[in-house]
Amino acid sequence: MSLSRRHLLQAAFAATLLPASAARRKTRIIVIGAGFGGATCAKTLRLLSPTSDVLLIDARASWCTGPFTNLALTGLRSVASITRHTADIGRAHGVRTLIDEVTGIDPVSRTVTTAGGKRLVADRIVLSPGIAMRWGVIEGLTAELSGAMPHAWLGDSQVQSLRERIDAVPDGGTILIGAPPNPYRCPPGPYERASLIAEHLLRTGRPRTKILIADAKDDFTKRPLFLAEWDERYGAMIEWIPRAKGGEVVRVDPDTGEVWLRDAGTPIATNLASIIPPQQAAAIAGRAALADDSGWCPVNPQSFESTLHAGIHVLGDAAIAAPMPKSAFAANSQAKLCAAAIAAALDGRPAPDARMINTCYSLVAEDAAISVSGFYSAASGRIAIVSEGVSPLTAPDGLRRREAAQARDWYESISTDSFGKSA
Repeated sequence: MSLSRRHLLQAAFAATLLPASAARRKTRIIVIGAGFGGATCAKTLRLLSPTSDVLLIDARASWCTGPFTNLALTGLRSVASITRHTADIGRAHGVRTLIDEVTGIDPVSRTVTTAGGKRLVADRIVLSPGIAMRWGVIEGLTAELSGAMPHAWLGDSQVQSLRERIDAVPDGGTILIGAPPNPYRCPPGPYERASLIAEHLLRTGRPRTKILIADAKDDFTKRPLFLAEWDERYGAMIEWIPRAKGGEVVRVDPDTGEVWLRDAGTPIATNLASIIPPQQAAAIAGRAALADDSGWCPVNPQSFESTLHAGIHVLGDAAIAAPMPKSAFAANSQAKLCAAAIAAALDGRPAPDARMINTCYSLVAEDAAISVSGFYSAASGRIAIVSEGVSPLTAPDGLRRREAAQARDWYESISTDSFGKSA
């Protein structure tokens, strides 16, 4: 926890930076997904393999970043300030971009087809496609109806919708956040959301409003820290209901806003329900036979090459990379390792040692944050924890405030590192 966010970023990149061969033939590399993983991988490939033709594809022209979405939901940032644009990323990194939906990948011929009718052939393909929601697990919750109980987990129009819905909850109302089972994108996200909504409610004169976290788990990252901060700052406003106490959401009625928890005979009436469904790798990973029965993609942690199909790499949220969390920083770090491994393979050199890093900040209030960090390596075909750190439960004066400032610095740094400078 003593390392600055700049040192963390520099250390992660320096560990992968290897010289490129001037004699290497031109190689075609397609990177699918322009989020923290894909954008960083495309950038790093251009640096380490300057003779390669790198094409970055995303179906989205623009989207909101997962990090700091909760700040945008509660008025601490504008939605525009967390919005990124695929074309801008391509210009910043000097890579070609294509805004189109990838509909198919032939992992044997390494051919990519798109909704726009393109058929592209590559020497290597990197997928950082993100997640898909597992609809049908919660009765009554479908893709078509989820807007009535917005999760705002995919960086789309639900972010603005949920922001407006939060502002419309009356004092004395009930907000329910449905937290999904592991694994899922941004493990501390639901709990940061509850924290910042509670502060927003106090700031806007709604202290009698109740926030329920209905959880499909019995534990979550930084739980002792979150619980202590909630107790000190928000009293009884936030109530966490673990799975063992019936917290799992099993049924919803999007028309009425009612939510049924496991073993409960009657529903909970809500003024706003934000139900975050169970998750799996994005649909394209399944269609390309890159996901296993878990719904996620097994990879070689030395290079993030798929263990199911050679020459195809999967990183970020879609990959099986535990104990690394599915986070923006993890994806950024994995992308640099993946790019370095691809560059080494193209030069006929051994892959670099796998060294990765992650840090996750969670705002518990506008001026207070907690964090967890970890260093990772590859050992015996698995990712292993080298060291971990977490904010102290009893914080010295000013520590939470300093971590909040570090969180904002971290966001600006990793956004610039991944996407280039904002216009």
